[in-house]
Amino acid sequence: MLYPDTVESEVLVHKPWFIALIFALVLAVFLSFNLSGTTMGELMRPVIGEPLESGLYGRFAIAFVIAVILCLNLVLIGFAPLKVQIGIVWLELLVLFIGFVEVFDLSLPFIWDKLPFLLGQGVLTTLYVSAISLVFASIIGITAAIAKLSTNGFAYGIATFYTSFFRGLPLLMQIYLIYLGLPQLGIVLDAVPSGILALSLCIGAYMTEIFRSGIASIDRGQWEASRSMGFGFGLTMRRIILPQALPVIIPPMGNMFIGMLKDSSLVSVLGVWELTFLARTIGQPTFHHMEMLIAAALIYWILSVCLELIQSRIERHYGRSKVR
Repeated sequence: MLYPDTVESEVLVHKPWFIALIFALVLAVFLSFNLSGTTMGELMRPVIGEPLESGLYGRFAIAFVIAVILCLNLVLIGFAPLKVQIGIVWLELLVLFIGFVEVFDLSLPFIWDKLPFLLGQGVLTTLYVSAISLVFASIIGITAAIAKLSTNGFAYGIATFYTSFFRGLPLLMQIYLIYLGLPQLGIVLDAVPSGILALSLCIGAYMTEIFRSGIASIDRGQWEASRSMGFGFGLTMRRIILPQALPVIIPPMGNMFIGMLKDSSLVSVLGVWELTFLARTIGQPTFHHMEMLIAAALIYWILSVCLELIQSRIERHYGRSKVR
């Protein structure tokens, strides 16, 4: 026979909020020891002098409050709708990032004074180098992908050697080899064309595998049906194969472009006035390194977010045919 208080306690244990609260408190106690650097033995040991003066109990109390807030936030956020959860997490992480940036005691007037130059010169150069490199890398990638899918041994050998070589070398080394090595052959290129060529060849090697996997994902019967209708190779690729392969190609291709946007910072070693080069050269004379680096990092982040949004819209556009 169960007593009333026992029945009430059993019902209470089965409530999700009660279980979540107990979990949060236990986790808070565990985290508070780690955050405060305090052990159980130190906390239970008698403290010489006033406890508040020793700082032991105060340090543990502050860590416990932080841990309780963290754990309750972690548990209670699960009861909100998905979009609200995402918004809360983003807001909290932004607050933490702002708090992290405040530690550096940045000179905001210096950032606002140099920001127009970073945007006008650095961002435009970065986007210019990245966009042109993406076009050439895509052309190289689709050409090498077709060569790797062909039965011609000569074309297949060149394509496999190209992808193996340029995927096997660091991009920074490729930039130096092109900028310093081509003049030894009588081909002199400026810094910007050398950077674009290096990015195009390197990213094109990765694009080759992206296009190859996208084209290979299309059933071979599509090729045979197009040939039976009298379509040539170019028409078949343009009208039948590539439109069906785009949903497979676009996600990794978008990721490669975002990666290229950040990899374009490597051309700063050649003196190209892109975002990273300007951030370093502007902050160096006045010792405002962190101001310019954080400003450039935020600009890169904003550009990446914009590209992610564009990529998601393109994916939804080409993925509508698969949604029933």
